[in-house]
Amino acid sequence: MNRRAFIQIRGITKTFGAVTANNNISLNICKGEIHALLGENGSGKSTLMNVLSGIYSPDSGSIFIDGKEVHFNSPKDSIKAGIGMIHQHFKLVEVLTAKENIIAGQKGSFFIGSKDLSRKIKDISEKFGLEIDPDKKVYNMSVGEKQTVEIIKVLYRGADILILDEPTAVLTPQETKRLFDILRKMKDAGCAVIIITHKLNEVMEISDRITVLRRGETVGTVNKNETNIRELTEMMVGRPIDLSIKRIEKNPRSPALQVKNLTVLNEDKRHALDNISFELSAGEILGVAGVAGSGQRELCEAIAGLYPVAGGEILFEGENIVGKNPREIIKMGISMSFIPEDRLGMGLVASMDMVDNFILKEYQNQKGFLIDRRPARKKAEQLVKKLDIKTPGVHYPVKLLSGGNIQKVLLGREIESNPHLLITAYPVRGLDIGSSYTIYDLLNEQKLKNVAILYIGEDLDVLLELCDRIMVLCEGRITGIVDARDTTKEQLGLMMAGEAISDGIGGGL
Repeated sequence: MNRRAFIQIRGITKTFGAVTANNNISLNICKGEIHALLGENGSGKSTLMNVLSGIYSPDSGSIFIDGKEVHFNSPKDSIKAGIGMIHQHFKLVEVLTAKENIIAGQKGSFFIGSKDLSRKIKDISEKFGLEIDPDKKVYNMSVGEKQTVEIIKVLYRGADILILDEPTAVLTPQETKRLFDILRKMKDAGCAVIIITHKLNEVMEISDRITVLRRGETVGTVNKNETNIRELTEMMVGRPIDLSIKRIEKNPRSPALQVKNLTVLNEDKRHALDNISFELSAGEILGVAGVAGSGQRELCEAIAGLYPVAGGEILFEGENIVGKNPREIIKMGISMSFIPEDRLGMGLVASMDMVDNFILKEYQNQKGFLIDRRPARKKAEQLVKKLDIKTPGVHYPVKLLSGGNIQKVLLGREIESNPHLLITAYPVRGLDIGSSYTIYDLLNEQKLKNVAILYIGEDLDVLLELCDRIMVLCEGRITGIVDARDTTKEQLGLMMAGEAISDGIGGGL
């Protein structure tokens, strides 16, 4: 690409104490291009974009926009320069309407007439193909609609440089296609679009150029048409890596888990799960797909004894565990492991080290008043080697580890307890490709040991490759249970949007 660079990042270095997040990074981005930023966890992608959006100030280096050097002391400075960042977790006020969120926090917004505001929003929407009802409350919106509001919000403020952090993480395939159409229109209108993502298939579909970071440094920038997924992976990791996810073909045994007419109410006394029924066999991976907030969290926590059940049964090997807390479930002789979405809130104690977190899992099994720490320390040391956990030592606080290493600690601890049932919620969310494939291998190892695995995931490609069957949730109801071998992403997307399948394909065991 021979066009003049609109954004020039020159020699950016940013450190946090002894950790160098960005080391002399240089990068050019043109107007009218979609530029993907790739790298493993801890490679410096988010730090670099936080520097560009004014959240961090660099220790050294320069940023030029349209040939002029800029200095950002806050996100407001970045917004004035025409930069808008759309974070993975939306920054919207749920009780406000779309247009109230769009003008929130802006000078003089109180004096903007409703008709003028609606007209301006409509103009932006028509220009970029953004469909939104300006008067709709955010809490009534789908995930895709909320993202649309975020995009209009930064465009309304005059942004012509957009940064999107993991923009498709919780979208259906149909919503992803709609987003890509919007990004292409922005590109055609002369905007510079930067996306941070782990999804290589999407990078190859939407981007023009790709920059890869590794360990805080720039590995290189390549044209999309002159590279492939395997080459990009090798640039990210620094070595060749097998990109195939192996689905172990295994004849499932009799049902280990039976959920019958399960109903769960959320905090507002609405149905988080509405009369759902399914079975999960030993030696089977049952995937669960659905847009965010479809009942996935409540399903996991209800089975684990952490969430109250309003009706129905949860049978584990024939015994009903409804109304039992985790300790009571353990006393029944049921070996269950739960890897929650909130790794440091529910999964591990952040201030503790690996050894103490291992002891927490097993201390009730030890006899006497004194706890023998040696078995936990030995297990922790073994897992550091087996899972290649990057830590200064087993007595290092887990909160100081990277997201990928925290997840390895949590998953390793849970599988070491030799469970019969393993429930895992978004186990690779936000993890780099190397860590993700390590976790897929660990799950397959458990499948070979006849563990029944409930896998809540958001990457449909992974669900189709790893799982035996996939159950789709929409607004607390099951819209289908299908065989992963003969299902497409498009079919899953329709079910995620609420279109129930009529023939029950793959619903049986």
